[in-house]
Amino acid sequence: MQSLGTFFTYALLAVFAQNAVFTRALGVSRLVKLVDDTAVDSLTFGALLCAVQLIAAPLGFYANRLLEQYRYRTYVRPLAMVLCSAAAFFIVLFIIVLCFKMDGARKFIAVLPMATFNTCILGTMIIGSVQSFTLLQTIGFALGSSVGYVLAVQLVTEGQNKLQSEEVPATFRGLPITLLYIGILALAIYGFTGHVVAF
Repeated sequence: MQSLGTFFTYALLAVFAQNAVFTRALGVSRLVKLVDDTAVDSLTFGALLCAVQLIAAPLGFYANRLLEQYRYRTYVRPLAMVLCSAAAFFIVLFIIVLCFKMDGARKFIAVLPMATFNTCILGTMIIGSVQSFTLLQTIGFALGSSVGYVLAVQLVTEGQNKLQSEEVPATFRGLPITLLYIGILALAIYGFTGHVVAF
């Protein structure tokens, strides 16, 4: 029961207090592109991100444990995490092709590289390894990070819809107002978690 509590604690921590987008700025460029791209379904992206994250996180955990004995592990760790992401990519690709016929799998396969190779996945694995999380904490943090990322995408998408107003000056429309919106949300969440500005 205590293990289950630890898992959910780290998952909730990653969703709200340590949100990948708003407190760590992981995957902001992908998020901005995803919000503007109407061809990509954000829920499909989110499901694939969660699947890749849940497969890559344990792989990254064990890769980090193998690297602990080496002196230059800090320099090799990012490459190992990219390789873990690539392995998760092929595992999820295999599952997609196995579960869906090729015509149904095309829309998932088109989104899978965006969901796999982004800083949300890599950053979450590196945070887990640097902070010496246990396997259960790593998986909980990975699940929470991916769910938090999907929630951030939905929140920014909704904000983007509201920011399409004529009252927004022409020079701020599009990317500038979106980045300002993300920055204000990040400051609000950063302040909510108990951080204060140091002068």
